[in-house]
Amino acid sequence: MESVITTERPNLEVFSETLQDLAKTDRDIIVVTSDSRGSGKLVPFGIKFPKQLVEIGIAEQNLVGVAAGIASTGKKVFAVSPACFLTARSFEQIKNDVAYSDNPVNLIGISAGVSYGALGATHHSLHDFAALRAVNNLVIVAPADNYETIEAIKLAAALQKPVYLRFGKKPMPLLPNLDFHFEFGKGRVVKTGKDLAIIATGEAVYPALKAAEKLWDEYQIAVEVLSMHTIKPLDYHLLHRLSESFKAIITVEEHSVYGGLGEACASYLIQNDYNGAFKIIGIPDEYTVTGSQNEIFDHYGISESGITEIAVELLKIS
Repeated sequence: MESVITTERPNLEVFSETLQDLAKTDRDIIVVTSDSRGSGKLVPFGIKFPKQLVEIGIAEQNLVGVAAGIASTGKKVFAVSPACFLTARSFEQIKNDVAYSDNPVNLIGISAGVSYGALGATHHSLHDFAALRAVNNLVIVAPADNYETIEAIKLAAALQKPVYLRFGKKPMPLLPNLDFHFEFGKGRVVKTGKDLAIIATGEAVYPALKAAEKLWDEYQIAVEVLSMHTIKPLDYHLLHRLSESFKAIITVEEHSVYGGLGEACASYLIQNDYNGAFKIIGIPDEYTVTGSQNEIFDHYGISESGITEIAVELLKIS
């Protein structure tokens, strides 16, 4: 079986270091923050490139408006703020100033999903995929590991179009590459299999991979695991292949079960006559339990054991 490399670093640290590497030779890179250079791991960036960092303070709507204005002058702007506030409080500015006006701002949602843990529902971003998927002209990306983070930041800096990138807080193991070349809109196979497909995104990919290993070790179920790092545009070619190859598909995400990866996949599959078993694993429509990220993951089955249990039950009825 393919095994993960055990090196673990938070994607946010890798994001900051990649941005610093790019800024060494590209003075057009500008970072705009909402009093979040510390939580965004951008203190070193500010020290090295003080003229390329703009501090707005805790004013997320202004953050996006200022970022859009700077981007309109030809700069490569990265607007960094907690995902929960960036995508809710600043939704109108994202829709109008960035996407509608076609200003190439890279919106960086930090501490996403339930990364803030015990701070509770006010600080969780379980809505961001759902809200932003409805906005035209916006790429939505949730890197799963350090490799995807590096490639996503380099591509976003070069792409010159509106992008939303979502990052959590915890260290992420490197996943098997299987000769993968990173592109927005192209899913990544991290483990091959023939019995079941698990499509996950962001920090939910690693527990999906661990569940796949458990399913093989305990049940000899061969699971294909995919990192669907780009929520929009979705990799429809990959979904088509999965629909023809697997009698059961599971999606896993650190997001509400409404409007995220699962429903995006379900929409394509049902409109293209998929007749296999299908299950969305995510956060249900309820008051989210309070606890650490790992505790919340465990409670809602976004875990090795939770995904394994659901997979076994799904295969029984497929």
